[in-house]
Amino acid sequence: MRMLFDLLRLAALILFASLTAPTFADTPNTSSTIQTSWRLLDYVAVDYPGAVRDGRVLSASEFAEMREFTATAEAQLKTLHGSPSQSALLTQAAALRAQVDAKAPATEIARRARQLGADLLKAYPVPFAPAQMPDLNRGNQLYQANCASCHGVAGHGDGPAAASLDPKPVNFTDRNRASERSLFALEQVIDQGIGGTPMPSFAHLPAQDRWNLAFKVGTFAYPADLVAAGKQTWEGDPVLRARIPSLAALATLTPAALSQQIGEDKAIAVIAYLRSTPSAIQPSSGDSLALTRSKLAASVSAYAAGQRDDARKLALSAYLDGFEPVEPILTARDPALMHRIESSLGEYRAAIGQGAPVADIQARAQALDGQFAAAEQALAPQASSAVSTFLSALTILVREGVEALLIVVAMIAFLRKAERTDELRYVHGGWVAALAAGLLTWFVATTLISFSGASRELTEGFGGVFAALVLVFVGIWMHGKAQADAWQRYVRDKLNRALNERSGWFLFALAFIVVYREAFETILFYAAMWEDSPRALLAGVGVGAALLAGIAWAMLRYSAKLPIAQFFRYSSILMAVLAVVLAGKGIAALQEAGLLGVTPLANVPRIDWVGLQPSLQVVLAQLAAFLALVVGFNMNRRPRSPLAT
Repeated sequence: MRMLFDLLRLAALILFASLTAPTFADTPNTSSTIQTSWRLLDYVAVDYPGAVRDGRVLSASEFAEMREFTATAEAQLKTLHGSPSQSALLTQAAALRAQVDAKAPATEIARRARQLGADLLKAYPVPFAPAQMPDLNRGNQLYQANCASCHGVAGHGDGPAAASLDPKPVNFTDRNRASERSLFALEQVIDQGIGGTPMPSFAHLPAQDRWNLAFKVGTFAYPADLVAAGKQTWEGDPVLRARIPSLAALATLTPAALSQQIGEDKAIAVIAYLRSTPSAIQPSSGDSLALTRSKLAASVSAYAAGQRDDARKLALSAYLDGFEPVEPILTARDPALMHRIESSLGEYRAAIGQGAPVADIQARAQALDGQFAAAEQALAPQASSAVSTFLSALTILVREGVEALLIVVAMIAFLRKAERTDELRYVHGGWVAALAAGLLTWFVATTLISFSGASRELTEGFGGVFAALVLVFVGIWMHGKAQADAWQRYVRDKLNRALNERSGWFLFALAFIVVYREAFETILFYAAMWEDSPRALLAGVGVGAALLAGIAWAMLRYSAKLPIAQFFRYSSILMAVLAVVLAGKGIAALQEAGLLGVTPLANVPRIDWVGLQPSLQVVLAQLAAFLALVVGFNMNRRPRSPLAT
């Protein structure tokens, strides 16, 4: 029992650590390098007209800055790899630097810088939008606390500290300058600062706060009196809404570009409305799938260039950073499609690891692209309804809750059989604490931070593996107690002595881990479905909870009628089955997180309810759990003294 308690304590520590684990999808091309290069190019495109006009230098210091920035961007591009487009990017960068040195017209410099920036992000995709809807009230608080002293309370660049700064703080209300600056560009400046200027980096702020601040700063050039007109234009023009379908589209759109499409007056009004009311754009699953596609394309390019390790990391990022965030809602709407995509992505990574021909990798990527198209249709808003949300919420809760319920009810029945109902407080405390932690997870995941794909998979993976290990021991132990009727009274006495405070905390830990693992996954599903129909979701949760309560009542009532030997025998079988199931699910989640490799098995079916996956690692894990249980059960059948411990 002491060994089990120590194992559970270790499991809890690792499970907690996995919540904040960094993603395993980072590539050698760090986001900061790519983003810094893009920001420098954006800065050149916007500020070059203040340095050179008609072939003459207007400001020697600003011209020197333009030369420095283009040279730095070129040097940064040389450090990147993993894309066959790198050589073309370097050619563009060299041409841009030469044009700046030659004092070329501002329109030409802006065109070249913008094109190079766009091509850079195509070759090396990075996230373009906040993970959650921006909060402009929070953005205003951050602005007044961090920016107003230099840029002024209303963004005019006239703060108390402005007079002593060189160069002077940017006037955010300057419409001409603001028209060339996207929200993504503002966020990048906030994140990285501007070298050689008084503008510091605010990288210490959480990512969501940097976006909150960027959206607030982006409103200064567009007066509030235009918001009503912008709202009317936005709501009355479906073609316009199709042009800006997501936060990512809004974040990367410059007012100047929108003016060319719909006219300056309309563009200014629409920008004023959307930047002040970003909730007018509903978060789109298309953002995640677009990122998945771009990462997968970069992976194919890297593999074709002979950079297998980069290709594997990009493929893993395509799943964790792109597809995994939409996995819960796709599971609710089309589980078969979700499983096909998940399996295909795993097989794609496995093919890279096995050194498959380039043509095979390209064919797999093309097949995945077709599956992504089907996913986009399934994830479209019109594909959802109150009925589908209700049924999804109901089935998810019952499916995820039954595993945990079986274990918790078995522990409760065990304590009642042992006549140790005083220890029930530990079991009840464990599952109640797990549900409370689940609600806290809901709050954190929907208001404070967004768990990375790796963190989610690691939490499920470690929770499943450690629960499986514990259940193997518990199953063998319970099976041993089912042997030999002659020593049942002795077993009851031994249980009374064994169930001390330390083992009580073991029961608490086991109840917490098995319930929280299922609650964590359920919360992710519900958070993704919440926007579809909150009332229907809550109704599904209510009905599902009632069904689980009925199942628990029936199990407890039936178990109370069983003789103690039969109870231990049936419970040991139940624990053994759940151990094998959780072993498979845990290993599969660790594979999806990139911690373990994937070796596909063509002739093995996927059976989710038993944790079976067409993967050699999953099959071996389940086989190991099964063999350990067989050996333990056989050892229990050996003859023993009636007084043997």
